[in-house]
Amino acid sequence: QVQLQESGPGLVKPSQTLSLTCTVSGGPITTNGYFWAWIRQPPGKGLEWVGAIAYSGSTYYSPSLKSRTFISRDTSKNQFTLQLSSVTPEDTAVYYCARTRGIAVTQGSWGQGTQVTVSS
Repeated sequence: QVQLQESGPGLVKPSQTLSLTCTVSGGPITTNGYFWAWIRQPPGKGLEWVGAIAYSGSTYYSPSLKSRTFISRDTSKNQFTLQLSSVTPEDTAVYYCARTRGIAVTQGSWGQGTQVTVSS
């Protein structure tokens, strides 16, 4: 049974870079066929797929966030990370990491989520 756990600062100042890490247990992130995604939900809004890194290491980003998003992985630690630069209060959300089966897919196994607030 795969388990995912998000970690990172809960408060980020405007214009800074948001950095989150997802630690995966129960199977390697290089397992064929899986995508390791970041998904967020701003207060009072729906889910938004942010981006993903595939089992192969290829990365995919939401077009609306692509210019500010970078997803990487550390296979030795079985972790993948999200960096979102130049944040504004509109980036305030609960951020989830998830294991899915495709690009821009939100169905799958999720972490519990972590609240990130952008505020000075």
